Amino acid sequence: MFSTESTAGVISTGDRRFAFGENWLRFIAVLDDDRIMEAEKSLCTMLRVQSLKDKSFLDVGCGSGLFSLAARRLGAEVISFDRDVQCVACAGELRRWFAASGDPAWRIQDGDVLDAAFLKSLGVWDIVYAWGVLHHTGDLWAAMEKTACLVKPGGSLFISIYNDQGTWSQCWLMLKKLYVSSLFGRFLATFLGTAWFVFGGLKSDLIHLRNPLASYLNYRKRRGMSIWHDWIDWFGGYPFEVAKPGAVVDFFVERGFVLTSLRTVGNSLGTNEFVFRRDQ
Repeated sequence: MFSTESTAGVISTGDRRFAFGENWLRFIAVLDDDRIMEAEKSLCTMLRVQSLKDKSFLDVGCGSGLFSLAARRLGAEVISFDRDVQCVACAGELRRWFAASGDPAWRIQDGDVLDAAFLKSLGVWDIVYAWGVLHHTGDLWAAMEKTACLVKPGGSLFISIYNDQGTWSQCWLMLKKLYVSSLFGRFLATFLGTAWFVFGGLKSDLIHLRNPLASYLNYRKRRGMSIWHDWIDWFGGYPFEVAKPGAVVDFFVERGFVLTSLRTVGNSLGTNEFVFRRDQ
């Protein structure tokens, strides 16, 4: 059976939130066709398809809008939504730059995955995509429950959820709270987080006799993302909750889903990726 307990817990209304949209507005300045193609490739790999033609694609918490753009270029009809107005603006910019501002097959709007009335207005979809989103809502398990209802029978749900690493996840939570606490907290958390990644990565590269620069130079091959903008998201991304992969799988299996793809980070920090098919 799954447990709805998380390391972080539900945030209170007085807690600060990370400005995800500010970070993604900076990210789209470095976006190019190579990154977009990597995003397309990551969708096709996990969904085990070559095209999304004639499919409907709902991007829950669209962030930069990169994966909405990737899905649209793969042929899907897309709706992107986010509660952060700057994320909505990011997606709008990508549609203007790389697709078409008046594209009727890609709609972008404000919306919150915890708003039941809003979700009801969306109906059900062939593919529901919520990568790195639900654990930032402040109520992970409620967000997963509501997202599950958006998938039509026979449709797919593609999500990623932060891995539960116990004490290490608690430390990560404290870093994120420090980041959103004040301007000084932001600088300190960025310094500490950067030092952790740089020296930790250097140690691992030296032990395994790898080129220390390779992970930075090749990072765009990881879903088309940017290492610095991902780091900022990891340092400051609050609210923050975690779950063990088995708990996530149990949760959706009990709701009529079947696991079709899984990519885990093992015993390390990061997110586990899941694709489920809704059979009921």
